[in-house]
Amino acid sequence: MAARVFSDEELEALRSFPAIGKDELIRYFTLTPADEAFLRKFLRPQTILGTAVQLCTLPWLGFVPDEVPSAPPAAVGRLARQLGLPVEVLRGYGVSREQTCTDHLRQVAKYLGWRSAKSLEPIGSR
Repeated sequence: MAARVFSDEELEALRSFPAIGKDELIRYFTLTPADEAFLRKFLRPQTILGTAVQLCTLPWLGFVPDEVPSAPPAAVGRLARQLGLPVEVLRGYGVSREQTCTDHLRQVAKYLGWRSAKSLEPIGSR
């Protein structure tokens, strides 16, 4: 029988957003002009802000928790100010279509140059 490595509480913590410090907030949640141009291709305010959260979270954590609207309020506020959007629009992100967040995360990963592990060249094939 396999032993559990994490408790239910630890697993839940790994699936959600951690607290964020000031240094991380500045480092990971500051948009470049190129980031803003990428985000502006999304038309709805909640989509712009939700995708911005994913864009900044992926490099910060290495993954994006499922509940994007539960991102740290300081991070959401910082992004909303940079984008000129009300913080409240994030509540509507991904509610109309289940696949929305996944589709946007794929676009974010591509924009950032991330590739899936299965698309990488096998070691020793050069």
